[in-house]
Amino acid sequence: EARLQQADTMILGGLNDDTWPPEAKASPWMSRPMLRQFGLPTPERHIGQTAHDFAQAFAAPHVVLTRSVRVDGTPTVASRWLLRLDSLLEKHGIKNGFSVPRPWLSWIQALDKPDQSRSVSEPRPTPPLAARPRQLSVTQVEHWIRDPYAIYARHILGLKPLAAIDSEPGAADRGIIIHHILHEFLERFRDALPADAEKQLLEIGRDVFNKSQVPPGVDAFWWPRFERIAGWFIGYEKSRRAAGFRNMAGEINGRLELGGPGGPFTLTARADRIDHRADIGLSVMDYKTGQPPSAAQVENQFAPQLPLEAAIAKSGGFEKLKADDVAQLVYLSLSGGKKPGEERALKLDVDVVMEDTLRGLGDLITQYDDPTMPYLSQPRPMLLKYTGDYDHLARILEWRGRTDSDA
Repeated sequence: EARLQQADTMILGGLNDDTWPPEAKASPWMSRPMLRQFGLPTPERHIGQTAHDFAQAFAAPHVVLTRSVRVDGTPTVASRWLLRLDSLLEKHGIKNGFSVPRPWLSWIQALDKPDQSRSVSEPRPTPPLAARPRQLSVTQVEHWIRDPYAIYARHILGLKPLAAIDSEPGAADRGIIIHHILHEFLERFRDALPADAEKQLLEIGRDVFNKSQVPPGVDAFWWPRFERIAGWFIGYEKSRRAAGFRNMAGEINGRLELGGPGGPFTLTARADRIDHRADIGLSVMDYKTGQPPSAAQVENQFAPQLPLEAAIAKSGGFEKLKADDVAQLVYLSLSGGKKPGEERALKLDVDVVMEDTLRGLGDLITQYDDPTMPYLSQPRPMLLKYTGDYDHLARILEWRGRTDSDA
């Protein structure tokens, strides 16, 4: 019925080879000789039908022929119908008959071309001192150092990113699950490990995975990784306890009161794990399912979490944990890959890096207690490990190209 329709103007689109006509695909079940023996049409017959369709539509009073020169960035080949028409026109003295002016492309390009360009400067919000936060966590301090605008958007404007309704669980969700499992295990067996410690850890893990409602497709990737982590972690825990360390607390809240020109400032923390050994003192630990910071990043105050937690521990700021010297800062890398886990004890003078980081935080508080100090967006982009939640709000793509090229 569609072939019988006629109109004064016909638009014939998709005039690329393998689109019109489509590619003649062989049957996966029967060869061409078999099709002929059974009296069935061959794939080439469909090409003849499309040629007939083109000839009928091309006979309309007014015809518009269109095709895509590129598809997904790849050059295309014109339909054989167009090539045949071009050769017929050339035979009658008309060369490049289809290379006519195309003003509509210029019209489309003109829509996005402004009359004049205007430079856009980076945002420099300077909220009053009363609106600036007087309490931040140790992880938020790192954001403050790397991307002050994120602190402005979240803690002053009160804007929090929303996850998509249909979003899949990501790396952050996996980290939360692993943290929860290890915390639950150590809470149960803080004093002594059972004979079947790995089995107990896997049972806790399975229960947490189920309660977290991890989709089956994601579980199929995450669970084998956790099984490898569990085997490594039990071995590590045995050697750790044999070396004289005792787990004191996990997922423990702490705080430290600091001063500034604008008044008191509260530093908060939730430490993953704190161990103790009688002859050296405390060991502040952090679980990392991703890439942990390097010792240089910690020493240069770009990853201040552990030194600040150490300062809170030394001052007795953690709940139900007495003040004591901190001897170790440790990252436990838990990837679940070929190397399931690894202890990365930072080879730094803990007291020195702790005091330097506290001093740096004090300087930061002093700077931002000045109402004229702006919350810049990513002043040190080379230090960022990921795209920020507020990059679109800061309109980074509008001004960074200009500033980077000028620099």
